[in-house]
Amino acid sequence: MLGPVILAASRSDRMRRLVSAAPVTKPVVDRFIPGETVDQIVPIIRELTDQGLELTMDVVGEDITTPAQAEAARDAYLELIDRLKPLDLGTRAEMSVKLSMFGQALDGGHDMALENVRPVVEAAAEIGTTVTLDAEDHTTLDSMFAIHEELRKDFPQTGCVIQAYLFRTEADARRLADSGSRVRLVKGAYKEPAEVAYQQRHEIDKAYVRILRTLMEGEGYPMIGSHDPRLISIGQELARTAGRKLDEYEFQMLYGIRGEEHLRLAAEGHRMRVYTAYGTDWYGYFMRRLAEKPANLRFFARSMVTKG
Repeated sequence: MLGPVILAASRSDRMRRLVSAAPVTKPVVDRFIPGETVDQIVPIIRELTDQGLELTMDVVGEDITTPAQAEAARDAYLELIDRLKPLDLGTRAEMSVKLSMFGQALDGGHDMALENVRPVVEAAAEIGTTVTLDAEDHTTLDSMFAIHEELRKDFPQTGCVIQAYLFRTEADARRLADSGSRVRLVKGAYKEPAEVAYQQRHEIDKAYVRILRTLMEGEGYPMIGSHDPRLISIGQELARTAGRKLDEYEFQMLYGIRGEEHLRLAAEGHRMRVYTAYGTDWYGYFMRRLAEKPANLRFFARSMVTKG
């Protein structure tokens, strides 16, 4: 499988330099990351919301090595929120954050990440929206869930992400569903060892369905993070079986992938949220998108051949 190889490359400085220097890279990256600055991304926000879509915004760049960089990441999100305020979109534009970007991996990182992310959550609440904590590799999750629980004491709308390929996730899903949390369920996009995660696609898919059923039958707000047509159909059926209305769950997909499906689901009355990343430190995010789906890698490879 190429996925683990690509994920390993996402942490390689040498591969970062090679990919970044390739002439074809930027046009391909633009498919997934439509801007580097707030000024560039605001028109994209307007365009997508005018089409009846919702967004979750991600400022890319989790490779943080100093407290100053973590504070700069916090400030980047605060700038985004300031620019969202006059658009008056409320929860139609929320934020997704990786706690590693707020210093989680540094010395004293748990407390640092909480200290840095709290002002972002507060500012988001002030303009009528919220924040979702992205899941990263399994070693970070206890810290992420603890920060999520702490934030929900004052901001109960704060969401989190769980990953179907991890063995622990079914228990995490039950706990979160019972507590009424907003939860985005994804398959998972990090290289995890066989001791903690399913390795075969069919096992991951089966776990995804089991976990999604738990979320749909619980007290929380499920967010179906998948581009898989079969899982989307299953999600709709699970929602109907659980008696959920169309505004009691939502679909989430990445910017640049299956755009026609985004519009189709929105036209049918579903809440369809587009995960939209921007920023200059795009490499890690871009490589994970390639690893998640063979079609993404084929798209990049064809571009290298035809445009390189």
